[in-house]
Amino acid sequence: MKKDDIRYRTYTEILREELVPAFGCTEPIALAYAAAKARAALGALPDRVLLQVSGSIIKNVKSVIVPNTGRLKGMPAAAAAGIIAGDPEKELEVISQVSDQKIAEISAFLKSVRIDVEHIDCGHVFDIVITEYKEDSYAKVRIADYHTNIVLVEKDGRTLFQKELSGDTAEKVPRTDRSLLNMEDIWEFICSVDTQDIADILDRQIEYNSAIADEGLRGDYGANIGTVLLSSCENNIAVRAKAKAAADSDARMNGCELPVIINSGSGNQGITCSVPLIEYARELHTDKDTLYRALALSNLVAIHEKTGLGTLSAYCGAVSAGAGAGAGIAYLCGGDYQDVIHTVVNALAITSGIVCDGAKASCAAKIAFSVEAGILGCNMYKNGQEFKSGDGIVMKDIESTIRGIGQLGKDGMKETNDKIIRLMVGEDSV
Repeated sequence: MKKDDIRYRTYTEILREELVPAFGCTEPIALAYAAAKARAALGALPDRVLLQVSGSIIKNVKSVIVPNTGRLKGMPAAAAAGIIAGDPEKELEVISQVSDQKIAEISAFLKSVRIDVEHIDCGHVFDIVITEYKEDSYAKVRIADYHTNIVLVEKDGRTLFQKELSGDTAEKVPRTDRSLLNMEDIWEFICSVDTQDIADILDRQIEYNSAIADEGLRGDYGANIGTVLLSSCENNIAVRAKAKAAADSDARMNGCELPVIINSGSGNQGITCSVPLIEYARELHTDKDTLYRALALSNLVAIHEKTGLGTLSAYCGAVSAGAGAGAGIAYLCGGDYQDVIHTVVNALAITSGIVCDGAKASCAAKIAFSVEAGILGCNMYKNGQEFKSGDGIVMKDIESTIRGIGQLGKDGMKETNDKIIRLMVGEDSV
């Protein structure tokens, strides 16, 4: 693939768009970002706040610790952090720099200011509308479809900024054309790419995601899945790859104040796509150029899968990222294109039943199982075994299988997602 090929330019730009830093779980951080933007538009500390959010935002903010808040959880905490200490220019690192004094002010604000939360359904799975009031004045900010996509800024009836949105549930994301993604072209890209064109992106992913994985193993975060794996299983590369990724997620879900490089809007997916490969590369003494190509493969495969699934759904994003990780590991172990595509199909066939019930400590365990599925899928094909067309959701080829997974997660599991949300917020009894 030549550098002037539209696919080369597009794939490079997709990696640059998607592999960006985020500080904390991305949904509460998106809420903090919206809150900081509204505070800037209001020009004053609000005396009342209204949070109107889609169900998937409720699901992914409810149970996760917001970093730099003194271990506070939930939507009011995320909004208060953005209002009191947020720098909207930093987008998904909006609350990365918060002093002890500001942490105390966040707590005081939550005790003294009314923050109402309202569940809305305006046709967008990812939807945040925050309105901040100061006496008779107000400012409103809306983010829709993805984490930094501000579509409305309004103050006292005047529209300061607006971006048109479609009225249906499809995500109309005006970014680089994801329809150009397919497995054959991804393979051609990673085999021919000048790795200096993507080295800065991937070096940052290696640095950031390795650092928080190490912290996750050192500290006491969530259920400490990484530590449990290392202490209860044989110490081999497959276990270490799972343990490092799980420790990374446990730290991130439970208030660790280190950033991660995300994939498809998700830190957990960015972790899953990268940390197992970094661990395998160390074990295999892989050169940097080969690691870059494996990481590009893993990340692009996950993005390809997520394009059909959408940003948020009832389908656990760790599954698609784990399949991407399996593809990258197959490449690191000397696999060719057939090894890679069969690894992806095998991994998806194994773990596609995992549902997303929000961001929280158990995400680390789901990541461990998804990485295990990627490794097993790779080992299956190396040993002459594979899941074939007609085996459940396995279709006639890799692209049909990925499209089917997208339909399953985005359309087929919509009612499942709604039910999960109702159970989580107590609207349905059990």
